[in-house]
Amino acid sequence: MKKLWYLFMLVFLVVILAACGGEQSSTNTPGKTTDKEETKTEEQKTETTETATESGGTIKIGVLASLTGALESYGKQTQKGFELGLEYATGGTMEVAGKKIEIVYEDTETKPEVAVQKATKLLEDDKVDFLVGSSSSGDTLAVLPLAEEYEKIMIVEPAVADSITGSEFNPYIFRTARNSSQDAYAAAAAIAGEGVKIATFAPDYSFGWDGVSAFKDAALALGAEIVAEEYAPADATDFTSNLQKIIDSKPDYLFVVWAGANSPWGQINDMKLQENGIKVSTGAPDIPALKTMGQLVGMEGFSVYYHTLPDNPINDWLVDEHKKRHNGEVPDLFTPGGFAAAMAIVTALEKSGGDADGNKLIPLMEGMSFETPKGTMTFRPEDHQALQPLYSVTLQEVDGFDYPVPVLIRELSPSETEPPIRN
Repeated sequence: MKKLWYLFMLVFLVVILAACGGEQSSTNTPGKTTDKEETKTEEQKTETTETATESGGTIKIGVLASLTGALESYGKQTQKGFELGLEYATGGTMEVAGKKIEIVYEDTETKPEVAVQKATKLLEDDKVDFLVGSSSSGDTLAVLPLAEEYEKIMIVEPAVADSITGSEFNPYIFRTARNSSQDAYAAAAAIAGEGVKIATFAPDYSFGWDGVSAFKDAALALGAEIVAEEYAPADATDFTSNLQKIIDSKPDYLFVVWAGANSPWGQINDMKLQENGIKVSTGAPDIPALKTMGQLVGMEGFSVYYHTLPDNPINDWLVDEHKKRHNGEVPDLFTPGGFAAAMAIVTALEKSGGDADGNKLIPLMEGMSFETPKGTMTFRPEDHQALQPLYSVTLQEVDGFDYPVPVLIRELSPSETEPPIRN
């Protein structure tokens, strides 16, 4: 009986092995396809190819910007810079760590409630891995809590309010834009001193408040006296009453913090502040605003960026490529900021091997240095503010230009303009 049982098991195994061998041979014979493969449709083959292409994954970046409204020019500068920055950082492949990069733009219309709506759409519907933006400090402050709620890294560019990396800071926020305090240190260095009387003028929202507050701290520390503070609605077009109060306060200098197309420069000229003995100082604005500042030739102030100020190969590449792609136009005030935001994201993803998980990226990005058209930037570990160069400039007439050109006095190093930690 035992022998019969062993014989039966041996025959059974031989049959099974033969069946398996036959099936394997049928499937793997070179040049031969199964009936199932022969009937596969072209559509199914296309789907298979697309799946293979996408197997490396996609990094989706949602960019919030003012593509319409008062800050439209800023939003479009950021957009152009971001696209060029991604191209430069990836060597033209638009891939990082084997993953394709996809950008989704949303217009905040420079309205905080719209910014929240668009950011929510990017996070929930588009499933973006990063947020970038936005043009307005008000829009940006409204969106910050969403980055923390969804645990996504948000690169803040170009909003500058101190509170973004100060009182409203959360660990998912990293800012490539300079903040109001960095501007203030540069501005105060240009005009403040013992006994100097200064008036300030700014828009009546977080950008203006933070800018003036930071400037006051820096100017007072240098011995200056603040004799007047005036704020106008962000959408105002008539600044007569504000400027008259400033004239009445008899300052030596008027320091102006402003952003947007509705700038006060025309009325400052019309009301002859300089003829009243008041020197005007500000951050050199974008080129359209510079065209309204013809009466301010000789003004000393600071600049975030003008295309002739930085001297490095990345800025040379940006200027050349921008001219080629945008009808000879040079990059403007916030173009290099968009570029820097792209460089920061690609650098971070290279460090993480393409992992876009916010919690894994935070420790990798804290203290991270990366190259930009302005030179090297570094995210300060304590508040994620990018330390960066700024420029002390004077506005001068230059042949061939229909606006006063910011001419370099000297580059202000990241350590010179390092702002206080306010979070």
